[in-house]
Amino acid sequence: MYKRYAEMLNEKGVKTSDVSKATQIHPSTFTDWKKGKSSPKQDKLQKIADYFGVQVEWLTGATDFKTKEDLFKSHLAEGADGTVRIPVWGEVAAGEPIFAQERYIGYENISMDMAKRGNLFGLVIKGDSMSPRIARGDTVIVRQQDDAESGDIVIVLINGDSATCKRLVKYSEGISLISFNPEYAPMNFSNEEIISKPVKIIGKVIENRQRY
Repeated sequence: MYKRYAEMLNEKGVKTSDVSKATQIHPSTFTDWKKGKSSPKQDKLQKIADYFGVQVEWLTGATDFKTKEDLFKSHLAEGADGTVRIPVWGEVAAGEPIFAQERYIGYENISMDMAKRGNLFGLVIKGDSMSPRIARGDTVIVRQQDDAESGDIVIVLINGDSATCKRLVKYSEGISLISFNPEYAPMNFSNEEIISKPVKIIGKVIENRQRY
């Protein structure tokens, strides 16, 4: 794990003291890490990964893809009919990021024009909170983005480990995540809760592909 950290130091032309200052992580953490005495906790790993612009999973050796963009590109392939394949991710398990390699379950073909709209991925819907408009087993095509407009259908990560598909409604004091199924109550979060939980938008649904 430290080997990849050292690789980034060399690539970026910085020193551990620079990383420590920027991330507010005590220098002794890096020293213990280098000696194999300990490993940084998840929150510190995230700060280090963010500093270098890489995935935590790459830093720890769990994946060979430095960035999410690299992971997307690894699954993209142009078909003979001029369409483009994009990755489809399976159900999000607690504690596992939505873009983890082991969550890759297949692909969907999209047009070249759609492919130009950003980093796109498919996600299989679990549950019936968005039925009948979006049903269990449907595959939604999602554009990766960290914000959206009120009224958009979005994929939201809550508490860092639970992803859900909902309609976003914004208010000055917070947001509501609305289900199409009236049996499910709205999920309301204040601006403070959005930061503390956290509640993070990871993509906007731009198409739904239903399965019968």
